[in-house]
Amino acid sequence: MRKLVGRPRVWLSIVLLCAVPVLVAVLLAVSDVAPPPGQGGAFLSAVLSNGSLYPAAALAMVLPVFLPLAVAVYAGDAVAGEANTGTLRYLLVRPVGRPRLLSAKLVALAVYIVLAVFVVVVTALVVGVVLFGTGAEAVGQPGGVTSLSGASLGPEELAVRLLAAIGYIVVSMLGFGTIALFFSTLSDSALGAALSSLAVLIASSILETLDAAAPLKPYLPTNYWLSWIDFFRDPVLWHNIDRGLLLQAGYIVVFFGAAWANFGTKDITS
Repeated sequence: MRKLVGRPRVWLSIVLLCAVPVLVAVLLAVSDVAPPPGQGGAFLSAVLSNGSLYPAAALAMVLPVFLPLAVAVYAGDAVAGEANTGTLRYLLVRPVGRPRLLSAKLVALAVYIVLAVFVVVVTALVVGVVLFGTGAEAVGQPGGVTSLSGASLGPEELAVRLLAAIGYIVVSMLGFGTIALFFSTLSDSALGAALSSLAVLIASSILETLDAAAPLKPYLPTNYWLSWIDFFRDPVLWHNIDRGLLLQAGYIVVFFGAAWANFGTKDITS
C-alpha cells in the first residue's frame, strides 16, 4: 500500500482528474453563466447558486472518460507492467503465491479508485464552496441543496447521498478495472492492456447508442454508470442503481476469476 501512495504517477493521474473540474469551476465563476437546465453536464445549471453541489457536478465530468481512462492505465499496468520490467519473477520467488499476489493487485486497484474519487470530491467541494458559496439563501439552511426532484435536502442528507454516489461509482469503476486487470494478465505490455480495456469502453459506449443493440444494453459495462445521479432524486430511484450494482458485481467476479485462471498458468520465465 505504501508503494501505491508513493508512486508519483498515481498522484499525477489524480491531479489531472481534479484539474478538469477546477478549470470548469473557474470558467463558470469568471463568466457567471451556467448551462441552462437540461443542458451541459449534470448539476452544472445549479452550481452558480450552490457550490455544495459541485462535487456531484465534478463526478459527472470525470466519470464518462477521464476516470475510466485513469483506471484502465493503472489496472493495465498492475501485472503487465511488472512482467515487462522483470520484477514479476522476483515477486513470485517469495512465498506469496500467485492467487495472493493477484488479490493484492485487486485491493490496490480498489484503493486507487477510492483515493481518486475521494480527492476529486474534496477538491470540488472546496473549489465549489469558495467560488459559489453554499446556497443558504435558496434553501434556508447553510449547505442545503435542492434535489433533482425539487425537494430540499439538508447538509446531512446531502452528505449521505453523496457518499452513496461515491460508493456506487467506486463499484462501477472496480468492475471496469477488473476487466483491465484481466487484460493485464494476458500481456506483458501495460499499454496494450490499457488500450484493450479502453476498446471495451468505447465499444460499450457505441453500442449503447444503437437501437439494434437493445438486447445487449442491460449487460454493457457502461450502461448503468450514470445511475448514481438517481441518489439525488427524491425519492431515490433504486431500480437502475440495484441493477448497476448487480451487473458490476458480476463483472468483478467473472473477470477476476478469468484473471486468476490465466495468471495461475502465466509463463514468467521468458
